[in-house]
Amino acid sequence: MFLQFGGGSGAAGLTSFALPVLVIAAMYFLLIAPNQKKQKAWQQMLSSLKAGDKVTTSGGLRGTILQVKDEVVVLRVLPDNLKLEFVKSAISAVTTDEVKS
Repeated sequence: MFLQFGGGSGAAGLTSFALPVLVIAAMYFLLIAPNQKKQKAWQQMLSSLKAGDKVTTSGGLRGTILQVKDEVVVLRVLPDNLKLEFVKSAISAVTTDEVKS
């Protein structure tokens, strides 16, 4: 078996360059782009929080928003109607009451 360095055809150089580009493009479309879309939707959800919304925190607590401040929300948590303050980034989802049929 003989190895050639420098005197090979240009097609081998092109394929060795195309493979890393293809891997990076695949990683972008499979990992980075969906994550950016999810992050944008979460940021929009946080900016649209208002009093009366029922939310779930990242720690699993469920409550109703009483007040929205700049970076803080005040939640009323049942059953004892406790008022708790959370940073907005701790809100993971806005939950709605499901209609039981």
